[in-house]
Amino acid sequence: MQKTMPDIANTAAALQTGKLDWVGMGDIELPFIFESLDLAPVTVNAKARAFVNLHKEDAKGIHMSRLFLALDHLSTEQQVNPQTLAQALDTFITSHEGLSDKAHIEFKFELPLRRKSLLSGKAGWKSYPIVLTSTINQGVISFELSVDVTYSSTCPCSAALARQLIQNAFSEKFSQETLTQSEVLEWLGTTQGIVATPHSQRSIANVKVKLANNIEQFDVVNLINLLEDELKTPVQAAVKREDEQEFARLNGQNLMFCEDAARKIKTTLESKEFSDYFLQINHYESLHAHDAVAIAVKGIEGGYKA
Repeated sequence: MQKTMPDIANTAAALQTGKLDWVGMGDIELPFIFESLDLAPVTVNAKARAFVNLHKEDAKGIHMSRLFLALDHLSTEQQVNPQTLAQALDTFITSHEGLSDKAHIEFKFELPLRRKSLLSGKAGWKSYPIVLTSTINQGVISFELSVDVTYSSTCPCSAALARQLIQNAFSEKFSQETLTQSEVLEWLGTTQGIVATPHSQRSIANVKVKLANNIEQFDVVNLINLLEDELKTPVQAAVKREDEQEFARLNGQNLMFCEDAARKIKTTLESKEFSDYFLQINHYESLHAHDAVAIAVKGIEGGYKA
């Protein structure tokens, strides 16, 4: 039996020379234990992307199995946090000495969180799509965190038009009468009283922030709470009637176009002094067959682009 096997990546000549920005693998199935502030370590099922650059122009290729094995070690022997990601990136580089000086890891996964109801005290699970990326470029590490927050948005224009119809119905019904408070309350409690309701839709805020290079812990829960607290109307998990009524009240008190939601989140992100951010608001219209979208970035030189 042969004891050595050919290593084409090391011995064969490149068909054509030239540097490559990134070479690696995508959609790697990778369960791992995720660590974040104010969250017990949780096992998630991720899809990973792993890359190094290829700056040696005449090299045939990289050693992809070394990237995979480094991720497998992270998955089975460690927990994912800033320190272990930095170690994995360093392994990518050291295992490609002379070939690469940049490395990149991206994880996409759903983070399950227990979320309390608005009033009833019940709780249920909500899953938040997360994208966690880490990059090392000539020894400098950077981290990015992206999260999707789903919420309800009620159209201000539709609300104003509905109020007008209610006013008109009231005027037509009681044009010549002097009414008591109880009579008005009774009318308002009927379908004849509330003749129109504004339209609302499920909406998603996609937010990506650049984290400090020297962070010791990820803080996903705080970012989610920050966005949901600002939007006021995140979708709910466990819901009793009192929760549904409170949700209706919150929608009525927080009418917003996609522009309103984008400006609210932009102001919040600015107040937290993230070095960079990208946000996209998606209102999946119930009135139209198309969507309403608003995008904003911090606007720094060399930063995220709209």
